[in-house]
Amino acid sequence: MIDRDLASEAEATARKLASIAAAGEDGRVNRRLIRGLAEEGLLPRLFPRRAGGSREGEVSAVDLCVVREALGRESTLAENAVAIQTLGAYPIVLGGTPEQAGRYAGPVARGEAVAAFALTEPEAGTDAAALALRADRDGNGYRLTGTKAFISNAPDADVYTLFARTTPDAGAKGITAFVVNGDAKGLSGTSLQLLSAHPIGRLELDGVVVSADQVLGEVDHGFRLAMRTLDLFRPSVGGSVLGMARAALDAAIAHASNRKAFGRPIKEFQAVSHQLAEMATKLEAARALVYAAAEAYDRGDQDIARRSAMAKLFATETAQQVIDVAIQVHGAVALERGHLLEHLYREVRAPRIYEGTSEIQREIIARDLFRR
Repeated sequence: MIDRDLASEAEATARKLASIAAAGEDGRVNRRLIRGLAEEGLLPRLFPRRAGGSREGEVSAVDLCVVREALGRESTLAENAVAIQTLGAYPIVLGGTPEQAGRYAGPVARGEAVAAFALTEPEAGTDAAALALRADRDGNGYRLTGTKAFISNAPDADVYTLFARTTPDAGAKGITAFVVNGDAKGLSGTSLQLLSAHPIGRLELDGVVVSADQVLGEVDHGFRLAMRTLDLFRPSVGGSVLGMARAALDAAIAHASNRKAFGRPIKEFQAVSHQLAEMATKLEAARALVYAAAEAYDRGDQDIARRSAMAKLFATETAQQVIDVAIQVHGAVALERGHLLEHLYREVRAPRIYEGTSEIQREIIARDLFRR
């Protein structure tokens, strides 16, 4: 069930923190914004009490969608901050011990620490099971060596949930999840400048030592934890772009109502009004698919991987179309740097790649169809 109060709270929080969000440095972590999101109570509402939050149990996929949709409509900067904090910490919540949850995820939920989800590598993006970063046995612990790329909040994070290979040539069955401190000896990184101003970077690990109590879950079962985390978050990626697309559609409707051409508002031209009608319809269909997938996850349905993939695929592709049409309705003014639609056009492109490309979502769906 959709929590309207939670959506209103998220929107109000984004408006209250708008000036702090805007003051952040492009491409780097905005710690003031993260602290503000926690102080306003929004971040803790997404974490269980055992992990420093204010809810009784783990976050529901529906609540994640509600928050990310509301923030996506109001502030993509706040949405991105919430999304990365939760994604980075939730492998600890889902797979960690109570001690690990309190120690590592607790500060994240309280806005005291910055988290990151470190899965992707230069040669292992869509094919995540092909990752090569080594975790070699070193006494009772491990020594991590290799490179991670396109990691959110890198290199500024305080804690990384990082996936490394513990068994060579074992594919998905030889991967283990670790908690790595951001100040660990041998860990370094650089910031990347991308199309949108997200805090994204590259990590280099040169023999980083981690102890046995920094292993999340079972050795060689980390890939399952990564996929479980992504299944939870993929519907909410759809939620975030629904918010962006709704903001774009609202702007296009307002513009079409006020802008005149040939002596009448352009909304009276079918070439304009019918495009907006079609986009509104597709957006409503995408929203239904996103929340159906989230509800399926919360019920524990068996086909959640396929449904999450469908939701992310359709919502992100639709949002791109909606924002593109909104720009077309506005004309050249929407291309000016700083215009809402110029901003949204840059923001909406990345979700078609993040957390699994559109192509891999289609592969997940197709495999499930033929398996059944």
